[in-house]
Amino acid sequence: MLEENSLNFANMPKGLIPFHKYKKYATTAFEEHLYETAFYASVNDNVYLHFTFSEKHVPFFKKEFNSVKKRVSKKTKTEFHISYSFQKKETDTIAVNVDNTLFRDENNNLVFRPSGHGALVENLNEVDADIIFIKNIDNVATEEYVEEIANYKKVLAGKLLWIQEKAFKYLKEVLKEEVPQEKINEIRSFLWNELNIKESPNDPKLIAEILDRPIRVCGVVKNTGAPGGGPFWVKNEYGEISLQIVEMAQINANDSRQEAMVSEATHFNPVDIVCGVRDFKGNKYDLTKYIDPKAGIISQKSQDGKSLKALELPGLWNGAMAGWNSAFVEVPLQTFNPVKTVNDLLNKEHRPNA
Repeated sequence: MLEENSLNFANMPKGLIPFHKYKKYATTAFEEHLYETAFYASVNDNVYLHFTFSEKHVPFFKKEFNSVKKRVSKKTKTEFHISYSFQKKETDTIAVNVDNTLFRDENNNLVFRPSGHGALVENLNEVDADIIFIKNIDNVATEEYVEEIANYKKVLAGKLLWIQEKAFKYLKEVLKEEVPQEKINEIRSFLWNELNIKESPNDPKLIAEILDRPIRVCGVVKNTGAPGGGPFWVKNEYGEISLQIVEMAQINANDSRQEAMVSEATHFNPVDIVCGVRDFKGNKYDLTKYIDPKAGIISQKSQDGKSLKALELPGLWNGAMAGWNSAFVEVPLQTFNPVKTVNDLLNKEHRPNA
């Protein structure tokens, strides 16, 4: 299964490893994404998907797409348009030794490493769309579950459109010369109840600054102890409190108070996000302006048999979206079917007709 002269799975990205076995064929996670998007992201029987992966894997993805597109298009009566991009080399960060001195390779060259999915905000910024769905490559299920999963995707998108319409309407109102206090109170109530902004200002100009931001609606599932991040209240250096997605690596495990809060967390973020990236005039936001540059993760890695510390940029759904307006919606656990180990494929959502 793993070796290069056989199936070569050890050198394949997760999206190209067969996940599901049907009667006449097996499907990869990549193909299942094509099938699933036809149920919630099709416009006039056309679907546009964007993938990020390593340059070395491009030929493999192209080969897979050419192999399966006829089958999926026939089943869904949909035409698929695929684009892709790579994590930008200029977002790499420098590696250091355990004592924080610069890490060098066996040729005494400084080592730069990919800085995690937070760097992909640059790629997201270049996607030309009104609404963008974000999902992990391994979070798919067999065809029999797709309609229900797609239904909740549409629920999240509907919530986004509703919030966006209200926010745009209020933004136009506060940009007028005079705004009645009654209207100000109504907008502040909207900010609190829908966008989790606890302490909004009374000044119309400051309210306009809050409303004029990209919007994301995040699906969350009940916490079952799976590894990963979740929604937490966060206070920044200016004392401002907001609801953010926080990764476990950002939590101080030696702080008993923080550890207790994590253990009591009710919900988990499965990376099920719908984004509105245009302003009320239809212009694209510059998403790089809404990053918290002080958020980040230091992870322990190794190279050439030596330990090192790697700096990851603010995660895409963590600090890289810290300045967005955010809403959180609980979705069923059945919509979350990640494959982190091969044993996860034994779950019924990955076994056709199980």
